[in-house]
Amino acid sequence: MSSYQSSPPVNSLVLYKARPARVVSVGEKIEIELDGGQSKRVRPKDVELLHPGPLRNLSELAPREGELEEAWELLEGGETTLKDLAELAFDAFTPATAWAAWQLVSEGLTFSGTPGRIWARPREAVERDRAEREAKAAEAREWQAFLQRMAAARPAPEDVSRLGEIERLALGQSEHSRILSALGHGQTPDNAHRALVQVGYWRLNHNPYPARCGVPTSDPDLPVPDLAGEDRLDLTHLLAYAIDDEGNRDPDDAISVDGDRLWVHVADVAALVAAHSEPELEARARGANLYLPEGIVNMLPLGVTDRLGLGLAPTSPALSFGIRCDEHGELVDVEILRTWVRVERLSYERVEQSIDAPPFSAIRALVEPFRRRRHARGAAGLDLPEVSVRVDEEGQVTIRPLPRLTSRAMVTDAMLMAGVAAARFCLDRGIPIPFATQALPDDLDDSADLAAMYARRRRFKPTRLSDVPDAHAGLGLDFYTRATSPLRRYSDLLVHQQIRAELTGGEGLAREEVKERIARAEAAAASVRRSERLSNQHWKHVYLRDNGDWRGEGVVVERDDRKTTILIPELALEGRVRSRETPALNDRLRIAVTEVDVPVLTASFRVLG
Repeated sequence: MSSYQSSPPVNSLVLYKARPARVVSVGEKIEIELDGGQSKRVRPKDVELLHPGPLRNLSELAPREGELEEAWELLEGGETTLKDLAELAFDAFTPATAWAAWQLVSEGLTFSGTPGRIWARPREAVERDRAEREAKAAEAREWQAFLQRMAAARPAPEDVSRLGEIERLALGQSEHSRILSALGHGQTPDNAHRALVQVGYWRLNHNPYPARCGVPTSDPDLPVPDLAGEDRLDLTHLLAYAIDDEGNRDPDDAISVDGDRLWVHVADVAALVAAHSEPELEARARGANLYLPEGIVNMLPLGVTDRLGLGLAPTSPALSFGIRCDEHGELVDVEILRTWVRVERLSYERVEQSIDAPPFSAIRALVEPFRRRRHARGAAGLDLPEVSVRVDEEGQVTIRPLPRLTSRAMVTDAMLMAGVAAARFCLDRGIPIPFATQALPDDLDDSADLAAMYARRRRFKPTRLSDVPDAHAGLGLDFYTRATSPLRRYSDLLVHQQIRAELTGGEGLAREEVKERIARAEAAAASVRRSERLSNQHWKHVYLRDNGDWRGEGVVVERDDRKTTILIPELALEGRVRSRETPALNDRLRIAVTEVDVPVLTASFRVLG
């Protein structure tokens, strides 16, 4: 304890943990009074004497004005005491001036030290620290002004760089935002999303999920080589049909009939995208095309589609699968050739109108035994509502239910036949490729109602890619590979590259390299699928928010004690409702939307009537 005597006298001013205190009594312990009237008993070593007193009340320590700057200039670089400093700065040494002088020392700018030994700091150090403190003070003032602008949702142009911190949290690239914390918001991507919309940094309908899932949001910008001249079988005498959804921009498969042979023609992407080329590396890293309601992000440069998309030119180069199937649905003859084809592009709806007339009736007749065989072997489809979600340039959301069309099922079976044909071709020749496999859960309910389908989907295991052939139980196939979408999926392109190597006498990839590419591409494709799923949910919730008077129908698909889960067919969207009555599974309820939270992807509904 610094002191002018061995013990601080009663009514003296002492320093206790950086606070002023008045000594009330002295004994084995010292009783002190703190500002606010609080009393405390402390050890003598816990206090330092500032002034012997008398100090009757701490209220006497009112602020004092003195010659503080002049005192420092006179003492600069030297040593002094608290008494001398107080007398020099305030012309008196009283409890009030002692406390004022000590505050000057504790501030640490012009003076430093202890009550018994004080140093006047040199000018260079003082000026440096003063500049730093002024800069920090200005920064603190600016920070508070920024927070006020944020709270009022009125950011200034200079705030943009700061808002990137919130955006990183909104996109899952960081776990903390100092700004959100200062504003009292939870540190979640949803809250960050909401804050960015409120201040106008993001548009009201901004879709964060592609970036949050870490997938590229622009097409690759890479050169595309010219198509090399090579022998191809001319099949242009067979009119082929590329049948897809209206507005499709990457047609990569088509069907034609030649007597009892079904031809499935696929864009010959491997002819332009070699196994170790830059476009191949980019496609491998992306895994698949990204299909968003607001547009498509391609895994390959647009030049590949422009040159190879079936029906985009009078004739197109293709890898064609010629397939014959017996009456039991077994593939009995397969050939795979490089061809030239002539393709007409049609929508599913257009084909549906002529499904029972040639040539579509002939296509149906050729795929029907294969379809029956699949279902006899336990193919377990999911007949759940599907919709098309589209967003125009003005941000208008259109949701259109996709009907169950015979034309769509016909094309699906034709593509599955090509996948089996490709798998058999590679198995017979020992060519390593990614096989698509799926195991079904035990005791699968085969009911056809919506609640059963909903429960079945939750138990389904996703399709896996493996270098080892195995059954795809969900499709009812002993072995299968995906081979009909090389413009859209990397695994299909990999199959094409391996087949092409066999057809041209080139050297394909070894099994270990195929496994490595499968693993990388599947990880990337999983991110793409997650982004697509969340993006569709995002725009569905935007649609509901923008249509606050929406009314519709929900089908009860799950129940528990607290809530009822419904599936809304016209939106292909799950929701939850509370009802005074306990509805049964598959009951249809008239519902209305009551509240929508787009950043959290939640919507509340109430039961009508």
